[in-house]
Amino acid sequence: MDRPEFEILVQNSLIKLPQKFKKKLANISVEVEDLPSHELLNDMGIRSGTLLGLYQGVPLTKRGWNYGNMLPDRIVIYQRTIESVAKSPEEIEKVVLDTVIHEIGHYFGFTDKELREIEIAKRKQESGK
Repeated sequence: MDRPEFEILVQNSLIKLPQKFKKKLANISVEVEDLPSHELLNDMGIRSGTLLGLYQGVPLTKRGWNYGNMLPDRIVIYQRTIESVAKSPEEIEKVVLDTVIHEIGHYFGFTDKELREIEIAKRKQESGK
């Protein structure tokens, strides 16, 4: 998939967010890169597995009264990593949406553990279990 087509999937994922969340997004940049760097993976202690996206910033829940005049928080979605785990264009679209939602969750202060629990519950609900 070419970069502009992939970026449209990312933008469509942002559009699909519920309005109550979209209204609270401020001073945040969502970008697409090919792959996370080896240095980043090492810094994060990732030796195996994949990094589909990354949130960099100060979550809303950690911002104090003196938070301001800051560079935008940043979400990076890794195109080649997502393409390597998805088997079809439809699956790429789903993984992009799930990754964008996951990283936006970090912006709102959710931990990886909390987000995994939410994602597992969502999958169970979708499968009817």
